[in-house]
Amino acid sequence: MRLAIQEDMLPGQSALERFQNARALGFQGVEVWGAGLTERVPELAEAAEQTGVAISAVNHGNQGRLLDPDRAERERALAAFRQSVVDGVDLGAAGVILVPHFAGPTLPDLTPYKSVEQLEYEMLHNHLRTLSDYVYAIGIDLYLEPINRYETHFLNTLADGVKVRRKIKDHPHIKINADVFHMALEEQDSIAALRQYANDIGYIHLADNNRRLPGQGMIDFAALGAVLAETGYDGWVALECGQPGKNADDASQMMAQMPACLDCLRQAGFMA
Repeated sequence: MRLAIQEDMLPGQSALERFQNARALGFQGVEVWGAGLTERVPELAEAAEQTGVAISAVNHGNQGRLLDPDRAERERALAAFRQSVVDGVDLGAAGVILVPHFAGPTLPDLTPYKSVEQLEYEMLHNHLRTLSDYVYAIGIDLYLEPINRYETHFLNTLADGVKVRRKIKDHPHIKINADVFHMALEEQDSIAALRQYANDIGYIHLADNNRRLPGQGMIDFAALGAVLAETGYDGWVALECGQPGKNADDASQMMAQMPACLDCLRQAGFMA
């Protein structure tokens, strides 16, 4: 496993300073956000080169609505995602993280023809038929992220995400991002889910059950580390804590608390 951290969790006035702090703490990678990324690519690429800290992934975030009934809105959302993919390739990232839909449904309920959920799965499947070829051709992975019911009604569990993978015949460049914070809210047994869907997972987000740093809540990270070792997971594991994408004001405090967090992860087998 390789350990990364989201950029906004690191203090620093520049990308270089933040990457230097990542290196000093022992992180091997930094995860960056997709919004406004294109203009930052040269700065981030230079910071990665100077420090030897890789870009683990681009988190596309909440940019546009892929499952909107309006075609123009779907096209805007697709264009934004394709730009995140291009930026990810330019930065040497392993993949781009995508939450397919946030909040409540926007598509109509056409029961008895098809329910909202059926329409959403069909629309996402059609998007992925094209996007799977795109990411394969450009040389990067797409990580679908299930998130909890309070943030979306669509794709809440690993099984929901795997259902999408099965429909695209387990495309090797489309994997699941397993976020243990969301799993703590949605999975009946997070350890069993990680074991069952090990071959579908390409990226992992870590935070405790209260969204704080690992070791500051109730998640059993030793059990998580053990099942990942058992299943042979060798991809990126990235910290996504606090208020993802909005942690700049709290980054210095997080930095001070990070040694205890990393000691927790080291004891749990996430670090050598």
